[in-house]
Amino acid sequence: MVLAGKVFTLTEEVELDTIATKLRDFNSNDEYEFQDQTLTLTKEVRDLTLTSDSLKGVFSMDTVLILNQRGKEVATPKTIMAPFVFSRYGDRNMLTVLEKKERANNIANALSKLLFIGVGGIVEARISPEVLRQYHEKNFEDTKIIFFDDVDIPNVGKLSLYGSELANSTLYTEYLSHGKIWYIVIKSKDYGYVVGITRTAVVTVFSALDEKELMDFVQNEIYSLIE
Repeated sequence: MVLAGKVFTLTEEVELDTIATKLRDFNSNDEYEFQDQTLTLTKEVRDLTLTSDSLKGVFSMDTVLILNQRGKEVATPKTIMAPFVFSRYGDRNMLTVLEKKERANNIANALSKLLFIGVGGIVEARISPEVLRQYHEKNFEDTKIIFFDDVDIPNVGKLSLYGSELANSTLYTEYLSHGKIWYIVIKSKDYGYVVGITRTAVVTVFSALDEKELMDFVQNEIYSLIE
């Protein structure tokens, strides 16, 4: 199973125990109406564990699936369980949410509202094009895919390279002269995981590993890349 996560940063310095106090026991119910159905959808923070350098938990939220049941559309609730961790890195508070990009963004906004009474207190982490390039070139021979954006060629939005010999490709140097690295798929030298990384700190792992291993990888290898 492919695991994905996204890293965010907090715009204000907040102690982890303060974050734990604000998130603990959060539970919210909303009514959802679909045709003749009324569903109660729940959001809650569960399983908080506070240590000296991290706060781990699970953000649980109900979503709605519209299914066809014998020719009739029926709304069915589905519960999403997204592990997250707040942690200190240097002088910054970081948040990692183990979910795909869109849901991770929604969860980050929900947590921001709980902590800061509005969105914007938790923002996207960013990796500069130069740092992503340096990270890629550190793992040069094990890079599988590179996407470039901000391309200066008219009518070309993105460029991409695929293959096992990208380190020896003259197109790599040429594409660098026309755009910036946006996304790479590499095999990490230190961990041996095959991972995809974007400049907005979305991490997708294609190797077989569990959620704890992904969290550890993000904290130990990705945090250091973030601006």
